[in-house]
Amino acid sequence: MTARAVRIITEVAAVDRPFDYLLSDVTSHVGVGDRVRVDFNHRSVRGWVIDGATPSGELKTVKKWLGYGPPSSMLELLRWASDRWYSTWSRFLLAASPRRVVTTLPRVPEAAPLALALKDTAWDAPAGVIQLAPTTDPLALVLGAYEATREAEGSLLVLVPTESWASRLRGRLEQRGCAVASGDEQWDRMRAGWPVVVGARGTALAPVPRVAGAVVIDADDESYRSSATPTWEAVAMLRERCSRDKAPLWCTSMIPSPALLGHGGYEKDRDLVGGWPRVVVVDRRRSDPHEGVLAPVALEAARRALEGDDAVAVVVILQRLGTGRLLACVACGELARCATCLQGEEEVGEQLACAERHEFRARFCRACGSTNLKRLRVGVTTLARDVAAQLNRPVSEVTAGHDPSTPLERVVVGTEATWQRVRRSGVVIFVDFDQYLLAPRESSRRAAVGAVGKAGRLVGSRREGRGLVVLQTRRGDDDVVRALTDGDFDAIIAEDVATARLLSLSPFGASAEVSGEGADTFVAGLPPSLVNVHQTPTGYVVRAKDVATLTSALRDVERPSQKFRVAVQ
Repeated sequence: MTARAVRIITEVAAVDRPFDYLLSDVTSHVGVGDRVRVDFNHRSVRGWVIDGATPSGELKTVKKWLGYGPPSSMLELLRWASDRWYSTWSRFLLAASPRRVVTTLPRVPEAAPLALALKDTAWDAPAGVIQLAPTTDPLALVLGAYEATREAEGSLLVLVPTESWASRLRGRLEQRGCAVASGDEQWDRMRAGWPVVVGARGTALAPVPRVAGAVVIDADDESYRSSATPTWEAVAMLRERCSRDKAPLWCTSMIPSPALLGHGGYEKDRDLVGGWPRVVVVDRRRSDPHEGVLAPVALEAARRALEGDDAVAVVVILQRLGTGRLLACVACGELARCATCLQGEEEVGEQLACAERHEFRARFCRACGSTNLKRLRVGVTTLARDVAAQLNRPVSEVTAGHDPSTPLERVVVGTEATWQRVRRSGVVIFVDFDQYLLAPRESSRRAAVGAVGKAGRLVGSRREGRGLVVLQTRRGDDDVVRALTDGDFDAIIAEDVATARLLSLSPFGASAEVSGEGADTFVAGLPPSLVNVHQTPTGYVVRAKDVATLTSALRDVERPSQKFRVAVQ
């Protein structure tokens, strides 16, 4: 029997290069993409076969076959991803591999056609970006994508922001006759090429041999970006997969970002305004300090909701973003904001400055000159106590750390973790909406709109006339607040695109954040002809004209011995 050798990438992240090994009679069936166990520097480690190699008597022998890994058709994609997000190849190979050993693959069922009645309800939308109202059911779009790609080779990938949503969507699709794979426990079905694969962010790396098409619901949702290293992003990953497989990609968004609009066509929901919730704005700049945490308008809306029959009648949201310590003038109620970026200012010693430190100034109100500023700071527990006192009702707290099995009272106070626990409510009250509007980040306005959209999924749409969203703010004249009241976001979208173009943000440029003790040494080696480096309170921001230029510059720098982190946007 002719000797065979293979090229292998190991799980040892510190050594990001391949090594050659011989195959024995026991492992002769190993194919490209499979997982194996090898002896690496006197350690038994796992690895992936990435190619064939030239046999040699000096090579070590593969010790064991560990089953299937990602298909060979994905290897170049995963290599591209490691360059795109400044990571090792093994990180992405691991993400596309099963958590257990898979040695057999199931038979793939046929992609059955939809029933005639379902075909009539399917939305035959062109591939591209679709601005979808938050209460519009995306099932029609998913069914339309399924029917459009059913006869094509490969699998339809459907991504939603959360695993609980994916579980519900999978059930709805299976009820309509679709063969669906979902979750880590069904990795073998994905690897075999099941007709439909549904899931959250990780589904962008589903090990299907070929992509027939993809749908991303709420494509601008922050859950699609990994906060851990590498900071990869699911929509960009799917865009690359679909481009390689010449497959259509549908992306929905409540308010499309410039990065999303930079790729593909653009279409609006047929009833965009009617699909948003009714919004009431409470400007608290002139409010009586004795009113309590809920203004009279919000309090009355909560009491009306409690007269209904919803299991959870009132939801009060307090989402602390950025520092979570806004300052307001006691005399006129205006917020302390930076004159350069208009973001909220915080105390830095005895002075005020924004998170970007554009300007350090004395502690006074720009609007009226008063030096009496107060902190707008309250936690969920304190807020829950005050709401319970105002409504004279028991209150449940919901945060990311609370037990999801705990039964809920009819009044819930919490962070955005509430979206995972509550499915329906009579009213949603944002007790401090300025925490969204003035968050120190480029996407703060879209995050504010998205939060109200998610609240709308609890209370219902304007055309239903069922529930209400109340925004308590000291920015009643803000463009975002007006857009939410009117249900028209065209001006916001156009302004975001103009700002992205002016500041060379995605898709008109590329950036990466560098932090850690080795950040100074790392950025010192970057070529100034290709990138611009800007120092921030937490590290550095590196900008380039495009992603290719940025990743090339990052790869060419010698890694320092100290720890550092690179987060490519």
